[in-house]
Amino acid sequence: MQFKLIRWFPAVAVSAALVFFTAAGSASEVQFWTDTPESGHVAKAQTLPDFVDLAAKLSPAVVNISTEGTEQGGGEGEFPVPYGHQHSKSLGSGFIVSKDGYILTNDHVIENPNKVTVTLQDGRNYTAKVIGGDNKTDVALLKIDAGHELAVAPLGNSDDLKVGQWVMAIGNPFGFDHTVTVGVVSAKGRFLPDSVDQFIQTDASINPGNSGGPLIDLSGGVVGVNAAIYTSTGRSMGIGFAIPINLVKEELSELRDHGKIKHGWLGVMIQEVTPELAESMDLKEARGALVAQVLANSPAAIAGVQSGDVIIEFDGHPIKDRRELPLLVTRTPLGKTVTFKVIRKKQEKDLVANITESHEAEVAAAESQPKVSAGTPSSFGLRVQDLSPDLAHELGLDSGVVISGVEPGSRGDEVGLQARDVILEVNRSPVKDVSSYQQALKAGGKGSIVLLLVKRGESTLYFALKPEA
Repeated sequence: MQFKLIRWFPAVAVSAALVFFTAAGSASEVQFWTDTPESGHVAKAQTLPDFVDLAAKLSPAVVNISTEGTEQGGGEGEFPVPYGHQHSKSLGSGFIVSKDGYILTNDHVIENPNKVTVTLQDGRNYTAKVIGGDNKTDVALLKIDAGHELAVAPLGNSDDLKVGQWVMAIGNPFGFDHTVTVGVVSAKGRFLPDSVDQFIQTDASINPGNSGGPLIDLSGGVVGVNAAIYTSTGRSMGIGFAIPINLVKEELSELRDHGKIKHGWLGVMIQEVTPELAESMDLKEARGALVAQVLANSPAAIAGVQSGDVIIEFDGHPIKDRRELPLLVTRTPLGKTVTFKVIRKKQEKDLVANITESHEAEVAAAESQPKVSAGTPSSFGLRVQDLSPDLAHELGLDSGVVISGVEPGSRGDEVGLQARDVILEVNRSPVKDVSSYQQALKAGGKGSIVLLLVKRGESTLYFALKPEA
């Protein structure tokens, strides 16, 4: 735990300091700070909201979700299961969105279940049917048949949320059902790894078991689905995340009718435009999404996108952070023709693509692990070697140099280069072997940032290396 040190000064000493400052200051000096208004002009402080009625109204619509799955036993590990199978249980939250029993929760709450049980606030249990789920946005839809109308949680408008606004969470942390916590909206548009969502951040306490429960504004509308926490202890640290309800609304009908979401797909592998990459590519600023690889037969390939293009606008939306692009693409209706803007060799270019359904599962491939020898010492702490015929065949390449080793603490190590990476280009010029690689490095000039295009497994990435001291 960190403590903030507050120094205390005796009143006499403080008064003396103020007298000294007044005597030393000049009447002609201009005050460069802002004081609080005079007492007569201070806005009346608002009282804290009363969450009693809100909790009473919304709690009946919040449910406890438990799942049972079956895991195959007898596998590897220190404690193998001796008799073939074991039952696994998980616990989460959800909330009813329709009187006939449709329930929203997180997709990770009901992952691979054999049985899903929903428990209402009054203790009644129902076996739920999984209607559909989407692991990209981490949303799932369940259905129970209660035989009567159920209390519902109305859905609000997450676009209207303001940072600092009061919100309330209801859920089942650690199995303590219908726990109410309150806080404020800490931030909007937060990105988390391996997600396309732009999350709402809140300091309302969210713990394991809260997943899938509602985040509610003062008007009683659900503005988010609680999904994750940032923690180093496994417990709440005041940083929780919720999926904006407006994003969820876009998927509800499709989940109900088809059981899954068909996401838009462009077919590019992208990476962040760092200041070093921007400098090496003569970009005016570090913005947009750098295309590291264009997948074959994808909408991007058909549109003419090239490796090294920087996408700065998509369908009229500027791209400042590369993480904005996947969310825009995945929310684009299938079959829509979109115009997007790229920077290619310092020139802006408009391209047009027809967005199709995602084929990520089909293009995913296991990363190869070829064996390499010691190699030749090179700049930036890299050891490199020519591609042998066997290695070239294994990697599906006919040119390039393979990194056989990276010196710890070197420039190459700092940017994340690894053994078995294959360098395809130096400063946008292809390299065939170690000799042409060394020549390309010299041609770049001493003191210049070097831009490498590297193949890693089935992907390609750009790396910008600062000049060595």
